Amino acid sequence: MLTRVKSAVAGFMGGIMAGGSSGSGGNTGSELPLKFPYMRPDFLGLSPDEIECSADHIARPILILKETRRLPWATGYAEVINAGKSALNEDQACCEVVVARRRPMSYCPPSTPSKTPTAKRRNSLPNGEGLGLHMEHSRLGEESEGLVFHYWALFDGHAGSGAAVVASRLLQHHIACQLQAVIEILRNLASPPPTVLGEEPDCNPYLQGNTPHRALTRAASLRGATGAPGSPCSTPPPPRFFTEKKIQHESLVIGAIENAFKEMDAQIEREKQVFNITGGCTALTVVYLLGKLFVGNAGDSRAIIIRNNEIIPMSTEFTPESERQRLQFLGFMQPHLLGNEFTHLEFPRRVQRKEVGKRMLYRDFTMNGWAYKTIEDEDLKFPLIYVCVELLSPAEMLNALKKIFLKNPNQFVFQARVLATIGVTRGLGDHDLKVHDSNIFIKPFLSCCPEVKVYNLMHYEHGADDVLVMGTDGLWDVLSNQEVAEAVTTFLANCDPDDLHRYTMAAQDLVMRARGVLRDRGWRITNERLGSGDDISVFIIPLMYGNRQP
Repeated sequence: MLTRVKSAVAGFMGGIMAGGSSGSGGNTGSELPLKFPYMRPDFLGLSPDEIECSADHIARPILILKETRRLPWATGYAEVINAGKSALNEDQACCEVVVARRRPMSYCPPSTPSKTPTAKRRNSLPNGEGLGLHMEHSRLGEESEGLVFHYWALFDGHAGSGAAVVASRLLQHHIACQLQAVIEILRNLASPPPTVLGEEPDCNPYLQGNTPHRALTRAASLRGATGAPGSPCSTPPPPRFFTEKKIQHESLVIGAIENAFKEMDAQIEREKQVFNITGGCTALTVVYLLGKLFVGNAGDSRAIIIRNNEIIPMSTEFTPESERQRLQFLGFMQPHLLGNEFTHLEFPRRVQRKEVGKRMLYRDFTMNGWAYKTIEDEDLKFPLIYVCVELLSPAEMLNALKKIFLKNPNQFVFQARVLATIGVTRGLGDHDLKVHDSNIFIKPFLSCCPEVKVYNLMHYEHGADDVLVMGTDGLWDVLSNQEVAEAVTTFLANCDPDDLHRYTMAAQDLVMRARGVLRDRGWRITNERLGSGDDISVFIIPLMYGNRQP
């Protein structure tokens, strides 16, 4: 197994220096047509020549929104390409105002798995063309029959940009489709959502299984059933009580977002059979609806709210370490997924053969702490979750072995990976991803389900400097929440509050701080720390516009 991991590292390094991404472990599908061509976000308005110039891994120009363009809520955006780990910028972004119109639900993909052959049902899926879901600002007032929501999203691709490109074009349409089923309920906030569609919510303080006026069968009437006309006792039968959860309207929006992520992942899996959709991606989305922000995250991107110098985390990163117990439990319950190559147990380091029979620290899915166990031969397998050395810049990657032998701690970081392959545990795509040189699929350990957090904009009166910051991991790998908040707050404080371009300039400043300056020893930020060699994408969303929405 150790030889296989070494080969995987060598292949990973070679793939990077060749200008590609690490292999997906299966047929790349390069002979198939693309679902969508590679692009940068539409709202940037870049020409093909500008897109080509932006892919400069040496200069790494920062792309921002042009002054002639505007995003909803005067949202700011900036991005920069990586320092050479992949030929293309594998981040993608989307920002739209979307309307979910009243339509038959047959218009949307099924919420449950379908057995219909892919070729027969592909045309019914949202493909981003002619759906009529995107709205121009001037048309907002015309949509009295629909449900309007604002949408921001960041997608961080890996092993290729295909999945990120597809998700950036289609995920908002899946959300709109899921909301179509509950439009009437969400437009009527005065009434709680009915447990069963088509039934009026019971206004009684309890749910009554038998009502005194229900029709009785003729046989029951002849037997003189209690409550029947002409029976000895006309007292109605006692009611039967049932407990029932009170479901809030916001829970329907959360459910719609969760199901949209699952449908998006299922569509990528289906369409990989007919289109070249490479790799996978993390997904971070923000939906504004019902006066609230719904922040959905699957992966290691991050969103924070900066309000009156307070930092409010709005997402959780999903990594092998943060989801250790879920992954270990799956490996324990379905050991065949480990391919007789891995163990679901965690040890402080790799177990050596000479330690068989000795007692060593370990933990499994039931444990947060550690305990000792007697080492057996089974424990010599490679750990399901293993901390690997990951280099940061192309120069360091070119000289990887040299720098590891020099043991320079400034040249690499430690990152946990699932099955020695991938460092994130939630996202979209990756259906063909395998452990290097094996037939062990990694997708069963990856989840497409997002965590959705809710922030009620109506509970606060936000100022011009209160913002939500969304960023891919290229930002957060080198800057903490506190550093980001201080940078944004300081920059906005020095801007004209009436300048709508200030949020884009703040995003540009943030990306510049994370990228750093190119020096002899690579990209460096403050205090000579390593800058980010990854793709970086940032949205800065001013919250005061949410208070102004009807």
